[in-house]
Amino acid sequence: MFRAATLALSLLVSTAIPAFAWTFTGGDGQTVTLDEAPVRIIASQDAAAGLIPLGIRPVGIYADSAVADAKALQGLDLTGIEIIGQSWGEVDIEKAAVLEPDLIIGEYWPLDAVWSGGEDVAAALSPLAPITGPLQGDSILTLIRDYEILAESLGADLSRPEIAADKATFETALENFKAATSAKPGLTALAVWAGTDALYVAAVEGSSELIDFASWGLNLIDPEIADDRGYWETLSWENVDKYQPDLILVDNRSEETMKTALAQPTWTLMKAAEAGQVTDWPAYWLRNYAAYARELDKLTVAINAADADLTP
Repeated sequence: MFRAATLALSLLVSTAIPAFAWTFTGGDGQTVTLDEAPVRIIASQDAAAGLIPLGIRPVGIYADSAVADAKALQGLDLTGIEIIGQSWGEVDIEKAAVLEPDLIIGEYWPLDAVWSGGEDVAAALSPLAPITGPLQGDSILTLIRDYEILAESLGADLSRPEIAADKATFETALENFKAATSAKPGLTALAVWAGTDALYVAAVEGSSELIDFASWGLNLIDPEIADDRGYWETLSWENVDKYQPDLILVDNRSEETMKTALAQPTWTLMKAAEAGQVTDWPAYWLRNYAAYARELDKLTVAINAADADLTP
């Protein structure tokens, strides 16, 4: 009887908790558990940008726009990866099903309470495999580290020299950025997106990279009212001079954004725009050390060149 009971208990334990179970708690707070580490992964464009440099290559990617225009994916080798979506909120479910995914990896956006791609994409993909991934939260650095934890759980070797080199390059860029902001504590900056209808001023708390920049010494102007889901304050082009920064950071996800700004007659009502103290804002797309280092270097150059006394 004892041996039978022991065997029954052993079977119960092995059934309840597989010996090689893989688990990950996503940004939505839910834990996904699989019998083994997933191999066939479909990833959002941002998740792919976080994982590919760490050695985890998805079998499929769904993007928010044409892959050729996706800033997060630029410079990454996508050879052999099936593209199953190139528009926000849309995915080719037939292509996705053929890939037979073990796992869908996206990011959970807390302000919208949705996964990458939106509700329709999550609803389309969730019958194929569980969805999980990190929280798009209060720091890009935290997000990159979350991808490192996720990648390692998927079998990535984080000791590879190219990974260490990317991190070292980033750390140098960060030191230079901090030195630049420390040298100009009075310099103010404003992050914006330009539309034909209005100028959208970014709320610092709605952007992980802006939170990082502020924590590293950049004096960012926060809009009074983030009337667009907590991300933006909307200003008519007649009122773009509501804020007068020393440096303007323009959303660089598309080249058209800067062109749109320059085409507006009232753009130069902001003294920084008139003085040419304008640079890129890597809005919402940074996911790895190499890309972050490049963008920090550009910002550092702009900060060093800017007149910190341009506005009162």
